[in-house]
Amino acid sequence: MNDHAYSDAERAAIYRAIGERRDMRHFAGGQVAPELLGRLLAAAHQAPSVGLMQPWRFIRITQRDLRGRIQALVEAERVRTAEALGERSDAFMKLKVEGINDCAELLVAALMDNREPHIFGRRTLPEMDLASLACAIQNLWLAARGEGLGMGWVSLFDPQALAALLGMPAGAKPVAVLCLGPVAEFYPVPMLVQESWAEERPLSEMLYENQWGERQ
Repeated sequence: MNDHAYSDAERAAIYRAIGERRDMRHFAGGQVAPELLGRLLAAAHQAPSVGLMQPWRFIRITQRDLRGRIQALVEAERVRTAEALGERSDAFMKLKVEGINDCAELLVAALMDNREPHIFGRRTLPEMDLASLACAIQNLWLAARGEGLGMGWVSLFDPQALAALLGMPAGAKPVAVLCLGPVAEFYPVPMLVQESWAEERPLSEMLYENQWGERQ
């Protein structure tokens, strides 16, 4: 504990939000109040970004027919993904992979266009703009959990097709379709664990010391 640490209760709340964050697929309709949505997006906008380039762009989808067209793109990719999975195809098709038509708010998170001139922190690692956008999405996710709202990150789509559908300029790239809103309950464990699709691996398997593959 040091002079800069938060109180016990504040720190517990942070770790609770991290531990209880879930990639949600089941939503209960409803609405997200404008001031609450504003707070969540402000939290996303406070994310760290390489060279302070702030590469994130968010598109709020308010047209119901546009939601439907986005959902159709996701469904088309879901089928293609199932075909690529071979023997796990049938099991995959039973999974619920999105809540686009059920969530209160739908957002598309994208990388900005004209990113090439930003070389601060990207000269050898140009993908750091994507890392910055991921940080913004995580901020939004954790803030939503703290507000009692669920969020799901949908990545099953053809980025070029979605970019065209949303009129994005050349160079801009959609990265996530974000379903946001009230839920009946949060999954007690990640949904893919709950559905026996995958098992979580312990941190000890991912932690090395000094050299790749070496552990304490």
